[in-house]
Amino acid sequence: MFPFITLTDGVICLRPFEFGEENDLLKAVQESIPELEPWMSWANEKYTNETALNFITLTRTYWTNGSLYAFAITDAKTGAIVGGCSLSHIHPVYHFCNLGYWVRTSRHGEGIAGRATQLAARFAFEKIKLIRAEIVIAVGNEPSKRVAEKVGAHYEGILLNRMVVGIQVCDAHMFSLLPSDFGLVAQL
Repeated sequence: MFPFITLTDGVICLRPFEFGEENDLLKAVQESIPELEPWMSWANEKYTNETALNFITLTRTYWTNGSLYAFAITDAKTGAIVGGCSLSHIHPVYHFCNLGYWVRTSRHGEGIAGRATQLAARFAFEKIKLIRAEIVIAVGNEPSKRVAEKVGAHYEGILLNRMVVGIQVCDAHMFSLLPSDFGLVAQL
C-alpha cells in the first residue's frame, strides 16, 4: 500500500482520479471511443457519468489496499484530464504488474502516453518495489505498440489467446520494462 501521490515530469502529472471530476473523465472517454473501443472493453457508448463515478470510487479503494494504482494523466499546466494510466494485476508473490495507458483523442501525438508510461514504471519500481512491468497490447493496436517501442520497452513476442476485448479473444504483444531500464536495481 502506498499513499495517494502526484508524479510529474513538468509536462504531465499522474495522480489518483478525484471525486468531482466524473464529468471531465466522461468527456475524455466519450471523445475517444472510436479509438479506444476496439482495444478496451470498458470504452463504449454505455460509458456514463455513473460509470465514471464508479470507476473513481473503485480505483481509490483499490489504491488504498495496494491492489491497483490508477492514475489520471493530467496536463501539468492546466490540470485537464488527458487520459489514464494504471498499474494493475499486481502480483504479490512475483512482484510484477500490468502497465496500461490511454490518451484522449484530441491530445494524440504529443508523447503523453510515453511520458505517463515512464512515470508509472518508475513509481512501480521505486515505490511499490516491483521487478517488472508488463505492457500487453492486442495484436493490431499499432498506436499502443508504438508507445511501448518509443519508451524502449523490451519486446518479448506474441502471446496466443492472451486477452479478451469485448467478446473477442486476441493474441497480444508482450513488452516489459525493468528497473535497470531506469538505472535502478530490483529490490524486494
